[in-house]
Amino acid sequence: MIWQTDYKVFTPYIIAIRIKKCIFARQKELTINTVNKMDTENNIRNTENQEEKNFNVGALVTNTEQFLEKNRKIIIIALAVVVVGIAAYFGYKHLYAIPREKNAQAELFAAQQYFQNEDYDKALKGDGKHAGLINIVDEYGSTKSGKLAAYYAGNIYLQKGEYQKAIDYLNKFSPDDMLMKYQTKALVGDAYAELNQLDKAISAYKEAAKADNDITTPFVLLKMGQIYEMQQKNKEALECYKSIKKDYPNSMEFREVEKYISRMEALLK
Repeated sequence: MIWQTDYKVFTPYIIAIRIKKCIFARQKELTINTVNKMDTENNIRNTENQEEKNFNVGALVTNTEQFLEKNRKIIIIALAVVVVGIAAYFGYKHLYAIPREKNAQAELFAAQQYFQNEDYDKALKGDGKHAGLINIVDEYGSTKSGKLAAYYAGNIYLQKGEYQKAIDYLNKFSPDDMLMKYQTKALVGDAYAELNQLDKAISAYKEAAKADNDITTPFVLLKMGQIYEMQQKNKEALECYKSIKKDYPNSMEFREVEKYISRMEALLK
């Protein structure tokens, strides 16, 4: 009786538990099947992607091989040209350019000494043992020392009053240093001014004024203003003088520029 009573009482409970276990087991089975299906699909997809990648790599290799085979002669010629070009460059630099630069430096040293001592004839023409600036420019004009020799020669001709020669030699000087470049332009402007080629002088001075410093720029602006006055371009002259007053208060030209400004303003009234 006890077993029967217990059985009747607990049977629904036991059945419920079994049902829950069956449901849980089924859910677990479905979950596992779903995960397995997803893994299988991912594996298939990865395999396809890898095969596609392998195919692309293989195709690229094949195309590259075909291109190299088809253009072998052109590629060999191109490589040969590059190799010859590199060899020619280094050969020119080390066997020609560098030795010439050293020779030009050695020749220029003596000419510089004569220049500093104001022995301009020997500086220009040499002393019989060492070449002068003119020969250095002719022989080594493409070197840095040869171009510097042209600068010295231009300075000498400017001081000797041979202004066209000064312009010709100064224009051969093309320094990397920007300050030297602007100073050279100022000297060219001086030579043109002496030749009364005032428009060319103004053009050279404008280039020189780009140096934008308290030493050379206000000096050049003052010269420009004076040339504009000679051309009766008083408005332009006034602009040069006012630029000195406004932009270069620490310059020597600033001390006297007010009188130039006053004169131009009076003329323009």
